[in-house]
Amino acid sequence: MTVRVGVIGVGMIGQDHIRRLTHVLSGAQVVAITDVDPARAQSVADGLSSCTVHSTGQDVIRDDAVDAVLVTSWGPTHEEFVLAAIEAGKPVFCEKPLATTQEACRRIVDAEVASGRRLVMVGFMRRYDAAYQAVKGAVDDGSIGAPLLMHCAHRNPSVPPYGFTTEMIITDSAIHEIDLVRWMFDEDIAAATVLKPRRNSNAADDMQDPLVLLLEMASGILVDVELSMNIRFGYDIRGEVVGEFGTAALAETGAAVVKNDGRYAGRVPADWRERFIRAYDIELQDWIDAVASGGFTGPSAWDGHLAAVASDTCIEALRTGQRVEVASHERPDFYAKG
Repeated sequence: MTVRVGVIGVGMIGQDHIRRLTHVLSGAQVVAITDVDPARAQSVADGLSSCTVHSTGQDVIRDDAVDAVLVTSWGPTHEEFVLAAIEAGKPVFCEKPLATTQEACRRIVDAEVASGRRLVMVGFMRRYDAAYQAVKGAVDDGSIGAPLLMHCAHRNPSVPPYGFTTEMIITDSAIHEIDLVRWMFDEDIAAATVLKPRRNSNAADDMQDPLVLLLEMASGILVDVELSMNIRFGYDIRGEVVGEFGTAALAETGAAVVKNDGRYAGRVPADWRERFIRAYDIELQDWIDAVASGGFTGPSAWDGHLAAVASDTCIEALRTGQRVEVASHERPDFYAKG
């Protein structure tokens, strides 16, 4: 079966997903697209075979030729399109965030539960990264003992030249680690504290960069996350779990480390597309395969909801300078594992 995909939003990540669906992965065809920039949508469609350009995301979802929907539009539009896909009974892959507030995420959860069918997958691609999976394997098999701590770093060379705020360091960047640690340790975040180190002079005057998040897991595991958004040298992602009698860490991502003349050097990825290219490939293929078989896979709407709850908690901790507990939410049986 070829899954006919409609794409809502053809900006940078939308076009990258269209590229992989068309040229890298199997079992999918992009048959409909839309974008807030009609000229850009038409330009993308011109490079595809038999692809219809629609005026709105709602039109893409209603198109009878579309089997499944890929939402890569601006974050505040996600709720509208995911809810519409659920109402239409069409599987939907939504790039993070699932929605921009925990209340909106809860509306999506409630709609999916009411539909009686799992339809939503959220784009937390780090779960599909081979390096992170290897670290989780060491945690799960007990080879480092019970996990005690995790050290994370999320370093971007720069941020967009306009509109990127201090709070977005949490909602757009730290959201990946927020989901990751729930998956890594199979437990929820219980509390958060946000620290403000000395400010990077490369950052805009109104931005506090870097930040350090301290996340307390339900079992007592402590996670620190360094978030540096204007580090300049490249896109640098780090992670190390400290156990009772060992550690497991992400390996450096360069193909080789060259040593000569008393020096050694390797390559740092330029951006997220380079660092996580294989994770994105595996993630989208997993979704296409699940849609084709009538099943479901990957991070769920419930995962998206809990990430939003924890993110909101971190924002409160940032504003108040205090340790803030994460409100508990009982998982619906609909999202029970297994």
